[in-house]
Amino acid sequence: MITVYGIPNCDTVKKARAWLADQGADHAFHDFKKSGVPPDRLLAWEEALGWQKLLNRQGTTWRRLAPSAQQAVSDAASAVQLMRSQPSVIKRPVVDWGSSTTVGFEPAAWAGLLPR
Repeated sequence: MITVYGIPNCDTVKKARAWLADQGADHAFHDFKKSGVPPDRLLAWEEALGWQKLLNRQGTTWRRLAPSAQQAVSDAASAVQLMRSQPSVIKRPVVDWGSSTTVGFEPAAWAGLLPR
């Protein structure tokens, strides 16, 4: 089962979910706002993808952080701590394909990950 993690009002998450639906790919949606970030999944994502790829430094949440809070993120532990406390700073969507995990919406790459 494909699981999409994110925030429902995020435009990228909306596009990703619509694309999956158009492909006929069944998927579950995990809403960070309602259900939080699963701690075990966050650690697995960080290990698989790296904290630099998972942390969205382009988004509004990051830009609204105090400069001191931004500067405090210097390694995996500090990034994970921030992502736990402020899930909106996680780049979206994070997708668990069962055998792999991706972050961001890339239709060309996703096509090869769909179950046949």
